[in-house]
Amino acid sequence: MTDQPTETERLKEAVVDAIRTVFDPEIPVNVYDLGLIYDVAIDDDRRVTIRMTLTTPNCPVAESLPAKVQQVAREVEGVADASINLVWEPKWNPDMMSEAARLELEFTGHTGPAHTRRDSFTSLTTNRTNRPGERPRR
Repeated sequence: MTDQPTETERLKEAVVDAIRTVFDPEIPVNVYDLGLIYDVAIDDDRRVTIRMTLTTPNCPVAESLPAKVQQVAREVEGVADASINLVWEPKWNPDMMSEAARLELEFTGHTGPAHTRRDSFTSLTTNRTNRPGERPRR
């Protein structure tokens, strides 16, 4: 008796590999490891249904990111069709990221999507070192 994966399991693995090529434009982590993909289901007719979320309902890529995930899933050899079910429950949070995603963010210095960051200080001015409320240095 061997533990060979079934055709559906092999197809699911190929779909997940394809999804891992889609990256959130805010941070250098693919949407699968970011935890945005909740489920990948494949029926007997090789139709793929992907249940996913976004980091926030107001995500600037709310239209394009699910469409890209659907596109790459459809392009996997053996997939008859793919559809996306965009859901908001459970609400995404940083704990849903894979360990690899957390390590990548630590390595690159990214802290995740802006709305999940705990610090409120952001400076778009070069060499600005004072924080809001501090007097400008001269």
